[in-house]
Amino acid sequence: MENYEATNENHVSGGDSGNHGLPRATGAIARLAYARAKAAGVDVEPLLRGAHVTVAQIEDPNYHLKVRDQIHFLNLAADALHDEYLGFHLAQIPDLREFGLLYYVLSSADTLADAFTRVARYSSILNEGVALTYVEAQDIVLSSRYVGVHRHPDRHQIEFLLTALLRMGRQLSGLRIFPKLVTVAHFRAEHSRELREYFGDHVQFGAVTDEMIFPKKTGQLPVVTADPYLHKLLIAYCEEALSKKPFRRGLFQSNVVNAIVPLLPHGKAHADEIAKRLGIGQRTFARRLSSEGLTFSGLLERLRLDLANRYLLDKNLSISQIAWLLGYREVSGFSHAFKRWSGKTPRAARSTAEG
Repeated sequence: MENYEATNENHVSGGDSGNHGLPRATGAIARLAYARAKAAGVDVEPLLRGAHVTVAQIEDPNYHLKVRDQIHFLNLAADALHDEYLGFHLAQIPDLREFGLLYYVLSSADTLADAFTRVARYSSILNEGVALTYVEAQDIVLSSRYVGVHRHPDRHQIEFLLTALLRMGRQLSGLRIFPKLVTVAHFRAEHSRELREYFGDHVQFGAVTDEMIFPKKTGQLPVVTADPYLHKLLIAYCEEALSKKPFRRGLFQSNVVNAIVPLLPHGKAHADEIAKRLGIGQRTFARRLSSEGLTFSGLLERLRLDLANRYLLDKNLSISQIAWLLGYREVSGFSHAFKRWSGKTPRAARSTAEG
């Protein structure tokens, strides 16, 4: 597939946000899901309670929802709407101008490389739980990591972000660009034709990182709405907004968990390997876990149980695939461990959930 083709994609109808000069509060994705669920006739109050969010909070565009609550609400809304690709679908709804200040600083940039650089620097204005990184070498790589939030419960938020980034690139360039490769950390046994048509054929789930890779020449594409004077002015506003955000150091537990999950299927989720990937010694690693009342073995066991319960809800995953995803070489090892954790076999737990 060619990396880009002509497109005439315009702003999606939906009105002006009326808040272009200000950063939008964390929780915009949850609010889109809330509106969609209400429009579909779903009783949203149980979903909000399940995510520890009130009606007043989600209906206030200036209220900052916690990222973990947004992730939880998206999962609940996706189940209620029977939409396995809720995040992907939501990212195609809003007028991109509704992202406010961030959209305008990107749309005034000179090239896509400039725009991608800005989105990596300023994305935390909209979502403090995900940090984007831009690297340009032989290719352009946009990667994300979760800060102070567990990555493994999330599916819809990250698919929203990846879809929105690609949609933004297409609108800014006026071309239907395609990435060379998209890697997604969560696992899907299969993915829809609709998603493949949007991103192209090279999408890999169950990867180590969440990344979108473009050919270097894509970054050289001019932004059709470039305005160097406006761009300089808006960068000053973004820097000011960034400076006012409180410094957040991610919980060490979240960093450990996010490092473990992609290594489980490869049998490399050992304490020494995780410490190495976090850039600290093994003694420091054990001491920092202990300071949060944790041990590596206990954390690993609880994580495996949480992941197992999530994977068992996916009918496309066989028990043997789940065992592999959790780092077990044999299904019997997984079955014995799961029964010890929950008192049930994996098949019995799946049958109970389906019933």
